[in-house]
Amino acid sequence: MENGKGHDDDSFVMLRSESRKHLRKQILVLQVKGADKKGVFFGYAKTLGCGGMFIASVNPRKVGTELEITFKLDGDDRDFRCRCVVVWSREYEPHGHEPGIGVRFLDLDDGDRKRIEDMIKRR
Repeated sequence: MENGKGHDDDSFVMLRSESRKHLRKQILVLQVKGADKKGVFFGYAKTLGCGGMFIASVNPRKVGTELEITFKLDGDDRDFRCRCVVVWSREYEPHGHEPGIGVRFLDLDDGDRKRIEDMIKRR
C-alpha cells in the first residue's frame, strides 16, 4: 500500500513520513558521484537519512540498479562510500517534480551511519 491506496476504508491513510524507519533531513546540496555498469554519473543529494537519500539527476537510473556512490557531508571533509540500490526513479517531466532517484544504502559502515545520524540531529 502506498499513500493509503488499495485500502477499502476511506478513513485510513498511511502517510509516507509515518512509514519511514529513519529520520531524514533536507540538506545543503552536495555532489554525489556514482558508478554502475553503465558508467559514472553525477547528481546532487537533496534529502539524506540514515537509510538512504534522494539524488537529483537529469539521468536517473532504473529501479533495482545497484550503484557504488561517494559523497561528502557539509562541514565534513571525509568521504562516505557505500553500495546502494535504486528503490524509486523519477524521469524529467515539464512542470513536474525534480527528476532523480531514491536510493537505499546497502553496506554503509556503522560509523558513517552514526555520523549521518548525528548531523541530522544537529540540524
